[in-house]
Amino acid sequence: MNDDAEAGTAPTGEVPSAARRGPISHAIFRVARAHKMVAGHLLREVGLHPSQELVMMELWEHGALRQGDLARRVGSDAATMTRSVKRLEQAGFVRRIPSSTDKRSVIVEPTPASIALRRQVEAIWAELERTAAGDFTPAEREQALISLNRLEEALSRHAATSAEPECSDSL
Repeated sequence: MNDDAEAGTAPTGEVPSAARRGPISHAIFRVARAHKMVAGHLLREVGLHPSQELVMMELWEHGALRQGDLARRVGSDAATMTRSVKRLEQAGFVRRIPSSTDKRSVIVEPTPASIALRRQVEAIWAELERTAAGDFTPAEREQALISLNRLEEALSRHAATSAEPECSDSL
């Protein structure tokens, strides 16, 4: 067995025959998987699971939010967000408060303890950016962002018109 197979990753550019009609989709999958692996390794050092930093980023940016609104902002389903918020609360990074205006809603707010976490997450994202695109020229970075934004827009348009339920990432 080669090292790539043992690591669970295919060599760059290798597309299985069943995926040859979708090489861009296959590349997106490989990049997302590798990005999540590297991010997960870095985030574990500060006690977070991948995507939980996205929850915290929304709270740092906007302050306290209804849990349902937070799930929509992050692109998560309610059950996944509930698990994520519970883990973040157990770690001391967020606090859940019953809504005073809607008995069905819970407000999630960042705790003072999350301020130090923010600096760590910002450093992790800077390292992740260097790892992912450190050798890109400024023009290549700009083109990559343009291409990624176009891909996201196309996929989001399709998802908005699709009758299929959303899938969520594990927060």
